Amino acid sequence: MTTTRRVGIIGGVRIPFCRNNTAYADIGNFGMSVKVLGSLVERFGLHGLELGEVAFGAVIKHASDWNLAREAALSSGLAPTTPGITTARACGTSLDNAISIGNKIATGQIEAGIAGGSDTTSDVPIVYSRALQQRLLNVNRQKTPLDKFKAAVRGFSLAELKPGFPGVAEPRTGMSMGDHCELMARQWKISREDQDKLALSSHQKAGAAYDRGFFKDLVVPFRGLERDGFLRADSTLEKLAALKPAFDKASGQGTLTAGNSTGLSDGASAVLLASEEWASGRGLKPKAFLTWSQVAAVDFVHGEGLLMAPTIAVSRMLDAAGLTLQDFDFYEIHEAFAAQVLCTLRAWEDVDYCRNRLGKDKPLGSIDPARLNVNGSSLALGHPFAATGSRIVATLAKLLEEKGSGRGLISICTAGGMGVTAILERP
Repeated sequence: MTTTRRVGIIGGVRIPFCRNNTAYADIGNFGMSVKVLGSLVERFGLHGLELGEVAFGAVIKHASDWNLAREAALSSGLAPTTPGITTARACGTSLDNAISIGNKIATGQIEAGIAGGSDTTSDVPIVYSRALQQRLLNVNRQKTPLDKFKAAVRGFSLAELKPGFPGVAEPRTGMSMGDHCELMARQWKISREDQDKLALSSHQKAGAAYDRGFFKDLVVPFRGLERDGFLRADSTLEKLAALKPAFDKASGQGTLTAGNSTGLSDGASAVLLASEEWASGRGLKPKAFLTWSQVAAVDFVHGEGLLMAPTIAVSRMLDAAGLTLQDFDFYEIHEAFAAQVLCTLRAWEDVDYCRNRLGKDKPLGSIDPARLNVNGSSLALGHPFAATGSRIVATLAKLLEEKGSGRGLISICTAGGMGVTAILERP
């Protein structure tokens, strides 16, 4: 991203992420979105202010939520003249929103905006067969009660009443993300033990971060929750090793389990971005700056790993920024699955992959594991799809503020074989 002026990350908030069908089962995306936007308004004194844009997204949503961002903004305490745009790029949604807001700030279109996302797998849209939909539309077109009755019963079959639920499979392959990640784990020879170790580390780091108060100003209590419902800081490798494969249950080679994969989650998050001039006028200081971004996609239908696109996006972004993979103080790699993180790291170290796929004359190399997801990530905190990106942006910005200076890398894989990446810096 080529900027004409710096894009400040002022800060962010989120509600605790929780397992589906628990604390947020009856509230849906709108309620969660209003809560985080309202909390952000409260945190940074934005009551009655007109911002340039609220970019907010959801992956799983009802048709009635087509205008989610605008409706939530109208209930947030912002000026009702603040525009809203509702977006979706699977798990990269809210990082994509931060990039979009950032680009508008950088080029002077707006001075400040909010990026975020919400997702629920508790309140999913349930649809009925196309035959029933057409029948109901036909009934609605009839004039008299008798004609409506005839249209309703003519040729009716009980099979028309069978509901359809949102699928987790890739439309192009019919395979779930977990199934695809199993193939990646085999290709890159990622062991079950290494996956479990990474998962345990994520839980331990997140637990320690809560204990030292790191999340105190990032997580807003909601519905009786103060911590994420997935967090198991007292887990052990023995407990994780006892879990059965969650996707490949038949071959005897499955390595992805409920312990080293993210669970179905509910939650929302949001982050405030602004120009330095706007922030200064409000008495606010950026914690960090959004400086570079990149998206990429892979041809997973014809054999590439579904979740490997961030390896490409990061490589291109490093070239544009004139940086190496080792030039970072923190690495925030979204833990959709422990195997995905490990495949990504291994690919960057692989001579053939970096030469043949990334066009490099040498590998990007390894990173310091002590700098990876230092406060835990999605395996421990949860992964409401559209909420993860802005969670990571707010977390990394605070890390850089605590350190006083530095640079952080964000890498998020998404459904559909895409990757969204970004760099945050604090001079």
